[in-house]
Amino acid sequence: MRALLDVNVWVALFDDAHLFSERANAFIEAPRVKIATCPLVENAVLRVLNLPSYGRGGAVGLVRVRERLREACATLDHEFWPDDVSLRDDASADFTRIHGHNQVTDVYLLALAVRHGGCLATFDRAISLSAVPGATARHVRQL
Repeated sequence: MRALLDVNVWVALFDDAHLFSERANAFIEAPRVKIATCPLVENAVLRVLNLPSYGRGGAVGLVRVRERLREACATLDHEFWPDDVSLRDDASADFTRIHGHNQVTDVYLLALAVRHGGCLATFDRAISLSAVPGATARHVRQL
């Protein structure tokens, strides 16, 4: 099953000092791993790694992060998924199951993974499967 990597997984892949860098690298180096990205994730990776306050060294550099994304997507079994899910659509999300602003992006990415027949690879342990119609445990890969 193709895995949509959460933003924090990408950050851990690109930052060896990240708490979960080993987990992220072990996942990505597994045989026959298939990954996906989407505009939301790619943009967020660029943004997070370029925050002035990121890590000890500050911003990594927009061009550098973009090149790392390009390289990873070119060398791995990668598929680009368009952001073709709308949370306005009841078929995408059950808002009675979303209990705060911190869950919105996770629910969106999970809904995108379900739509594309994949899973969301994440470090998050609190993804609400019930918030996405059709989501099951196989749609989330907790690293």
